Amino acid sequence: MAASKAGAPQNPARYHNLLAHPDVIIETPEGVEHVHADELTGAERDAAWARFTERSPGFRRYEQTTTRVIPVVALRRRVSAG
Repeated sequence: MAASKAGAPQNPARYHNLLAHPDVIIETPEGVEHVHADELTGAERDAAWARFTERSPGFRRYEQTTTRVIPVVALRRRVSAG
């Protein structure tokens, strides 16, 4: 998940919510998934951001309209305990 907020100067509320409550349930075309949100940093963040910008020119525009580094959050499936 890219916390782009269309290039606004501040991060979106959903980004802050995910950091505060990283274990969430999301809906996908395949069904419901239990995931854990991890903010990516450094080279891992940069590689993920590059994938966003390669797939969508809109993300490139967002980056050009803001001075902040747009956060990228990985949503990883949680492994059930048992």
